[in-house]
Amino acid sequence: MSLDLIQASIAEDMRLVDEEIRRHLHSEVALVNQVSEYIINSGGKRLRPTLVLLAAGCFGRIEAHHYTLAAIIEFIHTATLLHDDVVDGSSMRRGRDTANSLFGNAASVLVGDFIYSRAFQMMVGIRNMRVMEILADATNLIAEGEVLQLLNCHDADVTDEAYLKVIRYKTAKLFEAAARLGALLSNASVRDEHAMAEYGMRLGTAFQLIDDVLDFCGDADSIGKNLGDDLAEGKPTLPLLYAMHNGTPQQSQLIRNAIERGGLESLQEVIAAVNEAGALDHVRKLAQHESEAACRAISHLPVSNYHMALVELASFAVHRAY
Repeated sequence: MSLDLIQASIAEDMRLVDEEIRRHLHSEVALVNQVSEYIINSGGKRLRPTLVLLAAGCFGRIEAHHYTLAAIIEFIHTATLLHDDVVDGSSMRRGRDTANSLFGNAASVLVGDFIYSRAFQMMVGIRNMRVMEILADATNLIAEGEVLQLLNCHDADVTDEAYLKVIRYKTAKLFEAAARLGALLSNASVRDEHAMAEYGMRLGTAFQLIDDVLDFCGDADSIGKNLGDDLAEGKPTLPLLYAMHNGTPQQSQLIRNAIERGGLESLQEVIAAVNEAGALDHVRKLAQHESEAACRAISHLPVSNYHMALVELASFAVHRAY
């Protein structure tokens, strides 16, 4: 099932989330409005707000505070994107110029700070200390993940475990928080809250694994960024690590050099080596394992349209081409 079909079941709810996003983006500072509107309106899958709503729907009605929470989650994600693109020196995201390439690094960092702080203002309005605790912990862990990734750049000796730690901190943690909080604000049991949190963590891990696969085999127009972006930055992603450990000695040295130096001079040769080593199929299988584990985590929940959409979302995360 496509993401559009999954989100069609909550189309009116998503419209109300978008209204909430736009209402809270407003600032009296013109540049804040310009950069914020640009990044929010530049597309994106809205996966994390979708996850909040579907998780909430599994335990009852979707209500106004869920829209606010979904907007908060999207704001946190958006702020991390603004900061990431500055750190990575990215020029394209979602098929458009990045905010930093249009407005400059300083504006992107500062508006990212504005969006982060606006998210915490909105959290206060929910008046739930547990929500504050979960999101404060999540944003702190995301920041740690970003620093760990920075430390791993150009290091060809990073272990698989260290790589997975980065993606669980940097990507999966916000998925986990979105699913957990959707359940929490619907008064789910502790057991169900934990189950939904595991679903989100597994979903986020699968999603990032496939992102790393698409960096070597995706279509730039479809994925909305340049092919080989991670390689250009010297990031030792799992396809590279697997190919380096399972390819020929020549391929292993080629990939090691590419990670240590960064850049795209050897992109086509590296892509060929990654494919010949079976690295992309290996990582897809790991993503499929995470997707199946996500579905098992919530298998005890009553069957509903929301539950079925979560199962389809786990499948989409693995089989998508963008």
